Amino acid sequence: MLRRTAAIALSCLVWMGAAKAQDATAERAPDTMEARVQGCAACHGAHGEGTNNDYFPRLSGKPAGYLYNQLVAFRDGQRQYPPMNYLLAYLPDAYLHKIAEYFAAQRPPYPPPATPTVSQALLSRGEQIAKSGDPANKVPACAACHGAALTGMEPAIPGLLGLHAEYVSAQLGAWRYGTRKSIAPDCMHEVASRLSNDDITAVAAWLAASRGAASAAPVAKGSLKMPLACGSEPQ
Repeated sequence: MLRRTAAIALSCLVWMGAAKAQDATAERAPDTMEARVQGCAACHGAHGEGTNNDYFPRLSGKPAGYLYNQLVAFRDGQRQYPPMNYLLAYLPDAYLHKIAEYFAAQRPPYPPPATPTVSQALLSRGEQIAKSGDPANKVPACAACHGAALTGMEPAIPGLLGLHAEYVSAQLGAWRYGTRKSIAPDCMHEVASRLSNDDITAVAAWLAASRGAASAAPVAKGSLKMPLACGSEPQ
């Protein structure tokens, strides 16, 4: 009788274990890219649209080549931000391509433009640099490389709209001081080095206050003639 009871108990345990395994399988999230990139959502938004955090950028709609290059740079330590370095440390190139392609294909609406916190004179200076550059200091217009609508160019030049002023300012500072780098010749280091502190504040404020079109997309490869030699965008 004892043996029979033990056998029944064992059978029940086996059945319960199998049932739990089936339940776990049924409850498991589908293996889609949308599910896989949930780890990105807390900082960058569910569709890469950005969040209220001043230093986390919008990812959606940027060229896949640009996003892939940044993911590789974080994974390989060329860009330093410990949470990103940690999250990407062991991801293979093929997976990084998929992440980049996923966010490049997203088209959530842009957030409302930020209310400027700088003077009108500084805002006008930012618009001048963004649209026309500063020839006297050999600073090309942002639009010369990033497009008239500032939506970037395929395959590797990013759009500049939908970003917080603090993020833009921090990145220009990083380019200037060499803590963010690109393939030589590093044209962004060259440009940022020619901007004054006020110029950086002005450009960042004007970009953050600019409205992006709902259908904004990067222009086609080769649509723009680079004003500088740029290793990340060879002509």
